[in-house]
Amino acid sequence: MSVRTRSNPAPLLVAASLVAVEGLLLLGYAVLELASFSADRAAVALTTALFFAAYGLLLLAAAWAVTRGRSWARSPIVLAQLIQLGVAWSFRGGETTAVAVALAVVALVVLVGILLPSSIDALGEHDQG
Repeated sequence: MSVRTRSNPAPLLVAASLVAVEGLLLLGYAVLELASFSADRAAVALTTALFFAAYGLLLLAAAWAVTRGRSWARSPIVLAQLIQLGVAWSFRGGETTAVAVALAVVALVVLVGILLPSSIDALGEHDQG
């Protein structure tokens, strides 16, 4: 196991921080879904809560991992942001336009932060057997 000697670039830390916030919000949504549990929609409430809890935990783990130089974590973060851009597109127009803009801006900031050359270099494989 290698010890990191270089500090993470600021864009990578910003991206990781935003992904951590996304993960926490998804966990919050899972809790709210459980709080609205009713017998007539038990299966939907449970599966939705489990899905969003797992999704949130994955994003939290990936955010933590990229700050530790783990390159594997870049892929789930990029995929989550691409999904978020699709969700933003579906919210465009009408009363949800502000939500769409917020989702899209966060996703783009994370994508830029995680895909900048300095971030890619920081996440490169530096293990020395």
